[in-house]
Amino acid sequence: MFDAASKKFLKTLLETSSPSGYEAEAARVFAEYTSQFADRIEQDVLGNTIAVLNESAPVRVMLAGHYDEIGFQISSISEEGLLYFRKNGGIDKLNIPSSEVNVMTAKGKIPGVIGKKPIHLLKPAERDQAVSLDDMWIDIGAESKAEAEKLVTIGDPVAMRVNFQMFGKNRIMSKGLDDKIGAFVVAETLKKLSKRKLNVAVFGAGTVQEELGLRGATGCAYRVNPAIGFAIDVGFATDIPDVSKKQLGEVTLGKGPEISRCADNNEYLVQLVREAAANHKLPYQLTASHNASGGTDTAAMQLTRGGVATCLLSIPNRYMHSAVEICDLRDAEAAASILAETIAALTGGEDFVPAHHCK
Repeated sequence: MFDAASKKFLKTLLETSSPSGYEAEAARVFAEYTSQFADRIEQDVLGNTIAVLNESAPVRVMLAGHYDEIGFQISSISEEGLLYFRKNGGIDKLNIPSSEVNVMTAKGKIPGVIGKKPIHLLKPAERDQAVSLDDMWIDIGAESKAEAEKLVTIGDPVAMRVNFQMFGKNRIMSKGLDDKIGAFVVAETLKKLSKRKLNVAVFGAGTVQEELGLRGATGCAYRVNPAIGFAIDVGFATDIPDVSKKQLGEVTLGKGPEISRCADNNEYLVQLVREAAANHKLPYQLTASHNASGGTDTAAMQLTRGGVATCLLSIPNRYMHSAVEICDLRDAEAAASILAETIAALTGGEDFVPAHHCK
């Protein structure tokens, strides 16, 4: 399992606030940690961070895990000093009322809570309906618009309040596990590979703005120009009630990462990943993606320039896009080990053209 330094890094990363487009805190933590074992670190104007190993090798492998998280942005301030907001990413409005948040201002974080009309004052028909975001606000305790304007500015980003909790020995709860757990796996894979002899160059990226349409990975992949790409994101755990195993398969926390088969993934690369896992007795769960394509940084890497051989590994996640996501450290450890063994075994001469492997 992960050592104390790795666990400390994960906790620190999860305790950053990094809503999409405002990921500087997470970028700093990712860069500081990976600089301890990477040959060099670079950061681009979008906010991506790239840690590099064995750069002179002609074949380039890119790993991507996004460290942005869903959040909000201040749109206006009422005369009472309440803050109205818009969503920033895929918000589930059923989870939002009563949430604790941090407004990220130029002078630091301001704590607040998301309020709405009390249930007692709702009409009977309204009580069974999801409240519109337009009917919610952020309360920071200001007594007037003038007081609020001294603390916050229109456009300030908002993140869920920082939280982190171990549930037993292996499970963790935090907001932003989608996808800081993926960025963590990228870093841990590089840490493992830094001790190995490599035939390929490895570019481990913490990417930005995934929740807004894979924006960070699009620019990052063009910059790196890889031949092979791995995305590490979260996937739906189905070991909870009322989630369709018929559609999503059997996916259980603690039984390994999901290796997905879909149009985003090069089937020969998936085969190599599965072989590496089998050879080293590392657990994984094979799934058919609930969508034929899209939704993760895999798609952005796959379609860069003339095309890239890609593979998605997903860490099973309960309660995705909420402030109380749950993942299992054993799945993250297995993912990092599978990736490290797969990449360490690459010769640089692999052929990923599908027709060349057709039988």
